[in-house]
Amino acid sequence: MPELPVVVVGAGPQGLAAAAHLTERGVDVIVAERGAGPGAAVAEWGHVRLFSAWPELIDSAARRLLEKSGWTAPAAGYPTGAEWVSDYLAPLAEALGDRIRYDTTVTGVSRQGRDKVVDAGRRSQPFVVHTRGGDGAEARLLARAVIDASGTWGLPNPAGADGFPAVGEAAASDLISYRIPDDVADLAGTHVVVVGAGHSATHTVLHLSELARRAPGTRVTWLLRRGSVSNVYGGGSGDELPERAALGSRARKVIESGVVEAITGFRVAAVGRASELLTIHAEDGREVTDVARVFALTGFRPDIGILRELRIDLDATLDAVAGIAAEIDPNVHSCGSVSATGARQLAQPEQGLFIVGAKSYGRAPTFLALTGYEQVRSVVAHLAGDHEAAARIELALPDTGVCGGAGDFDESASGCCAAPAVLQIGSRPGSSSAASTPALTLESR
Repeated sequence: MPELPVVVVGAGPQGLAAAAHLTERGVDVIVAERGAGPGAAVAEWGHVRLFSAWPELIDSAARRLLEKSGWTAPAAGYPTGAEWVSDYLAPLAEALGDRIRYDTTVTGVSRQGRDKVVDAGRRSQPFVVHTRGGDGAEARLLARAVIDASGTWGLPNPAGADGFPAVGEAAASDLISYRIPDDVADLAGTHVVVVGAGHSATHTVLHLSELARRAPGTRVTWLLRRGSVSNVYGGGSGDELPERAALGSRARKVIESGVVEAITGFRVAAVGRASELLTIHAEDGREVTDVARVFALTGFRPDIGILRELRIDLDATLDAVAGIAAEIDPNVHSCGSVSATGARQLAQPEQGLFIVGAKSYGRAPTFLALTGYEQVRSVVAHLAGDHEAAARIELALPDTGVCGGAGDFDESASGCCAAPAVLQIGSRPGSSSAASTPALTLESR
């Protein structure tokens, strides 16, 4: 099938990088993108500033392709998502030209004439990529290989702590957002709740804390499932990405100053509604009341529906590519302690199929753009027959300063290297939490 193209699903950072590497190696490529332009998912959080600097956000083959047209890479600084699109992804897409097909949704990938069950002649058949255009027209693309770089942005996790929406969560969906907010001025003077402990939740808490300082009567409550706040503080001075470290430091300050009330061990079971106000119920009976808006930022999960007629191997815990799951398990690793992942680790039982980028990580929250660029470099080298380059590791990830994984889920101990010093901070007057809510435990190393 050498005459057929490689089809890349998604024109985000990793999808476009894959197309650049394929183009550089003289391999025909078609990129199917459901959005109207490149980096459509990134554009949706364009107001958020990344904690990776420009050098970590530009793929090597993409740089070489762009520099041929006189493009100059931004040398320093931390772009917003919108700047990442306008100053890098959009020029890269323009350089790739008509290799990219916008408003093209991939609805399924299969083998020609073979469903998932059929063994006979399977590997000799090309892939069939089923698509639907913006006008509803359906089409099929034949491909020698498929690189799924469609990401996880379209499938956020719910607020419910057991992985399903909490009771009443769907009914209150108009007051619950699963995205990082931009303009929060309309929330001034209200009680806002953030659920989640990752970087998106931290961004949102910090944004809302600025509103709380400006607008009297604004209350911000941060609900954390784990028994400790230490995870949101990050690795401090040991983090080799300074802006990521700054997130943790700022989170510590807004909690210790009382601008934000953090409640640990709070696992959402139900959402009650009375008119335009919500009550958030925990599994242990605690309640947070008089809530005007909830931001549920509990991560994402991969949508594997388009691959249901292919033979894929995903980890039972993370929904990640099985070959990399042990390296990225957040119960064990921080993103500075995972190894680079390439074609060998990403290989699927369906020969010629590769899941890359954030989607390859499944539910693991430790993905960096640098990791994705190394993945596609290795995968494309493999598809081009350059097995030496595919096996080579060309990436050293920046350390996080976090010496282990997520620690114990139920206990307040961080599970990290040094024994923490414990500082007890009582609840603020007028706290919305029930009287049984324990004092917040802050840990410093």
